[in-house]
Amino acid sequence: MRKLLMPKFRSVSHHSGLKGRFCAIVLGCFVGIASDVTMAMQTQEVTAKDKMVVEAVTRLQNFDIESSPPAKAAVLRYVQADFGSEQGLALIERFKLIGLADDLADFAVKHPDDTAGVRAASILFTLNKQNLLEQRIASENQEEAIAALKLIGRTGGKQCLPLLMPLIDDNAQPVALRVAALTAIGHRIDAQRRILKKVIAKKLPKELEFAAANALLSSRDDAIRKSADEHLQLPATADSQPLPTIAELVKRKGNAGNGKTLFATTGTCIQCHKVKGTGKDVGPDLSEIGSKLSREAMYVSILDPSAAVSHNYESYTLVTDAGDAVTGLLISETDDSTTLRTAEGIDRKFAADEIELFQKQPNSIMPQDLQRLLTVQQLVDIVEYTMTLKK
Repeated sequence: MRKLLMPKFRSVSHHSGLKGRFCAIVLGCFVGIASDVTMAMQTQEVTAKDKMVVEAVTRLQNFDIESSPPAKAAVLRYVQADFGSEQGLALIERFKLIGLADDLADFAVKHPDDTAGVRAASILFTLNKQNLLEQRIASENQEEAIAALKLIGRTGGKQCLPLLMPLIDDNAQPVALRVAALTAIGHRIDAQRRILKKVIAKKLPKELEFAAANALLSSRDDAIRKSADEHLQLPATADSQPLPTIAELVKRKGNAGNGKTLFATTGTCIQCHKVKGTGKDVGPDLSEIGSKLSREAMYVSILDPSAAVSHNYESYTLVTDAGDAVTGLLISETDDSTTLRTAEGIDRKFAADEIELFQKQPNSIMPQDLQRLLTVQQLVDIVEYTMTLKK
C-alpha cells in the first residue's frame, strides 16, 4: 500500500494499483498547472494537461475538488468542451459542480427524450437543484415546459407526485401542460390510483380522459386496469372504426410513399426502430424486414406484438424503492447496477440497492394498441412500406 501526498490537496488518498508512471503524471500535472492557473481560467480550450488532470482526479478517492482551483478549472474546461457527454456528466455528479446546474437544466430540457438529457435531470435532483426544472414549467415556451414535465416524471421519484398532481388539477393551466403532467406521472402506481379515483368520481376533465385511459389501461396493476376498463375506453382506430380481420387486411393494397411518411410521424415506428441507420435502437432493425416477414406476419407483429417477441427483445419491469416503475429492454446487469432501455430509447441505470422489484414481462415492449394512432388505411400504408424494406 503506497501513500500519495498530493500538492495543494487537503485530503490524502490511498491507492494500491497506481503505477510509478501514473504517480509521476499526477504529481507533474498538479505542480505544473499551478504555474499557469491564470491562463487556465481565461480559456475554455482543453489541453493535454487538462486531460491528464481529469484522469488523475477521477482515480483519486475522496478528492475534494475545491482544494485545488487549478484542478477544478481543468475539470470545468473538460466538461464544458463537450457538455452532455457521459464522462462530463459523471464528473459533474461526482464533484458536485453546482455552478453548472443552470447549464444542466438547459441541456436537459433540450434533450428530454435522450439518455444524456434524462441523466442531466437526474443529477439536478442529486444536487438538490430540481427547482431549475420546476421554474421551466412556467416558461412561455410550451415545448420547454413540456420537456421539463417529462424530465420530472422520469427522474423525480417520489417528489414528482406532489410537484405535478396540482398542475393536473389546475384548470387555469393550458390543456397541453396538464396532459403532459398526467402523462409524466402516469407510469406510477400511486399516481394511477389517484387519477382513477377522479375518473370514478367523474371529476377528471374530458380533455384529460384520453391521456388517463392510456396510463390506466396499460397499468401493471390488474385491479387498476380492470376498474379503468369499466370507466374509460380508447378508440379502436384513430377514426373510431373497428379493425377488419387480418385476413381482410392482407387483401388490401396501400401507398408505400405515404406509409414511409407515417412510419416516421403518426405511426411513431421510427421512435423505436431503425431503417438504414435512421431511428432509435430500441426494437429490431427493420431495414430488411420485408425479406423476413410475410404480409400477414407483418400485421400480426404490429397488432399483437407480444405474439412473437424477438430474441433479446424481451421486456423487463424494474421498480425502485422510490416508487418509480420503468419497463424496457435489458441492456446490462451486474452486481452493482442494472440498465434498461425504455421504449423512448433512453438508457436508465439503477443501483442494485435501490431496486425493489425486477422481473421479466410476458409482453413485448412494443405498444399493444398502435392501431389507435392510425386509421385503417394508414395502417395498410405502413405495412405496404415495410414490405418494400428488403435486401
